[in-house]
Amino acid sequence: QVQLVESGGGLVQAGGSLRISCAASGGTFSNYPMGWFRQAPGKEREFVAAISWSGGSTYYAASVKGRFTISRDNAKNTVYLQMNSLKPEDTAAYYCAAARSGGYYYTAQYGFQYDYWGQGTQVTVSS
Repeated sequence: QVQLVESGGGLVQAGGSLRISCAASGGTFSNYPMGWFRQAPGKEREFVAAISWSGGSTYYAASVKGRFTISRDNAKNTVYLQMNSLKPEDTAAYYCAAARSGGYYYTAQYGFQYDYWGQGTQVTVSS
């Protein structure tokens, strides 16, 4: 069973930066396309960013493109989300997710395309 554990969330001022991580265990991480989603109180979960298993392809939500960067280190079984120029509207619980399979450049932007989910890490951006 694959387990995903997010870390690195916290409180940051608007305009600041934060990097959150997601460590995977119990599976072959290097085979998994990965994604980040977020959910703010009272709102639906939304897609943030995705990366192929190879790292050769990434995809971002329009709201974060140019500010956030997703990356992965397959040797460390970890995926990262570097968040710059943070805004109060980025405040949410951030979840990582893994898909069981996908092609070299495969990225997924819908929740149903993922098979495993972490418990989330809270990111709060103050104005």
